[in-house]
Amino acid sequence: MRAFTIKRRVCDFDAQLWPTLHPVLARIYASRGLRAGDSLEPKLTQLADPAALGGIDRACELLLDAIANDRRVCIVGDFDADGATGTAVAVRALRMLGAKCVSYRVPNRFRHGYGLSPGLVDELADETPDLLVTVDNGIACHAGVDAARARGMRVVVTDHHLPGATLPLADAIVNPNVEGDAFPSKSIAGVGVMFCLMLALRSRMRAAGAFDATKPEPDLSTLLDLVALGTVADLVALDANNRVLVAAGLRRIRAGKACVGVLALCRVSGRDLSRIVASDLGFALAPRINAAGRLEDMGLGIECLITDDPAVALALATRLSEINAQRRDMQAQMVEEGEATVAKFVADHGDAAFPWGVVLYQPDWHAGVVGLVASKIKERLNRPVVAFAPGDDGGAELRGSARSITGFHLRDALAEVDARCPGLIGRFGGHAMAAGMSLALAHLERFAAEFDAVARSRLDADLLERVLWSDGELEPRDLCFELATALRYAGPWGQAFPEPLFDNVFRVESWRVVGEQHLRLNLVIDGSAERIEAMMFNAGDAMPPPARVRAVYQLDVDEWNGTERLRLLVRHIEAA
Repeated sequence: MRAFTIKRRVCDFDAQLWPTLHPVLARIYASRGLRAGDSLEPKLTQLADPAALGGIDRACELLLDAIANDRRVCIVGDFDADGATGTAVAVRALRMLGAKCVSYRVPNRFRHGYGLSPGLVDELADETPDLLVTVDNGIACHAGVDAARARGMRVVVTDHHLPGATLPLADAIVNPNVEGDAFPSKSIAGVGVMFCLMLALRSRMRAAGAFDATKPEPDLSTLLDLVALGTVADLVALDANNRVLVAAGLRRIRAGKACVGVLALCRVSGRDLSRIVASDLGFALAPRINAAGRLEDMGLGIECLITDDPAVALALATRLSEINAQRRDMQAQMVEEGEATVAKFVADHGDAAFPWGVVLYQPDWHAGVVGLVASKIKERLNRPVVAFAPGDDGGAELRGSARSITGFHLRDALAEVDARCPGLIGRFGGHAMAAGMSLALAHLERFAAEFDAVARSRLDADLLERVLWSDGELEPRDLCFELATALRYAGPWGQAFPEPLFDNVFRVESWRVVGEQHLRLNLVIDGSAERIEAMMFNAGDAMPPPARVRAVYQLDVDEWNGTERLRLLVRHIEAA
């Protein structure tokens, strides 16, 4: 596979139009689509109007009826962090708004599969909820919705995934990606959709005079830490609306006002509350929540997020950390096996014959971890990847998880495979960058061929180039602690609003290996005599480094023993 090509973002901007900003930060904002006059600090007043969501009026009517008549409401979540945080938001908000009979259920990844299924509905028969409300699922769950309604349950679907050709026959559907929906943020996560529904419900109750001195209006902003966590975890594009949600949630966490579960997750992951940024949510907290759904029961994660007992939250967060450690070990082995499969194919057939759409499978892989494998292999190949594992004890049915690259819409690609070969895929769903599916083992080889054919028809060869985007060079004076601090808190950075990376030529004054695979360097930038400490994690082929390197790096604020200092986090080096 080809090495990275470093490309620089180019944008036209006038630094004088951003007089209060460091020129580097102004350049970065401009390259990400912000313009002079745009608000640089996302505020809740800029949040898109929840009333613009189609179906939200009918959903509010059903929830108002449930609250007024003490009906049994069951939240049906999903087994990832978006679904878990969305479930926690729904349960907490409904109880704050006066619902007395609120429960939740999450499908078991291995027994039920994804979303609201007939099997899950059957298991709800004993408690027979009056109203089911899905979170982060449901738009593709036609059979599950039909089964629930056949048992006399009403169903509200809240989801953000792309719908298929037909919609389920739910009593209400709230999904910004339904055709014709006017809500401007099509990238909002499932937890964000649920938060909007709760805001709209509170607004309806306020208009109806439901709140007074004896029943004050609840402050739903207390849920924003959960909304931020789920939004970052689901890797949705941080458009203007999502940046508002994430920024508000981060402010609550830094102020120590998060729910006790989020505080406990910060503690067990060694994060300093006052320094929390979006990447901490994505790389420290979210994997601990996700691990429960991947290997055990997502109920552990949800309970951590809905309890108000700090001791219970800490015990659950500790258990989630233990499960996450198991997940990491399992993932490392599976990724190694996937990379070995790729290397063998290239050795046997050459780069030119390598698929554009990659399909991997091992009979001993774990279905809860294949999404992470697909993600890691996709990053290294820069090609869409589907990873499969056995979905049942016999191994006749497979569960697959797919990850994509820019320019290749996964769900549309799977829909094309399905149209070309009806019945080849079992169930599938997702969005542009991630999707899941079921597949008969007997169909694996044909699916791999069809997926590769669709990838070749939809992708241009230049999209397979492994590009590392840089925000350009920094002057020696800009390699400073002050700019690093400004950049750290200038986000929130994330999907489609990437954290700044820079590239410069350096002289390598000294280096040493740390922990067998990491590289600690002392670098000197051209035009300066000052040494700068740098770290490159998982350096691999970069050891030993050349005497002069072109490095792509991130300005980082490193904290050690209570002292903060500048450090470069090197993402890529090559001979200069």
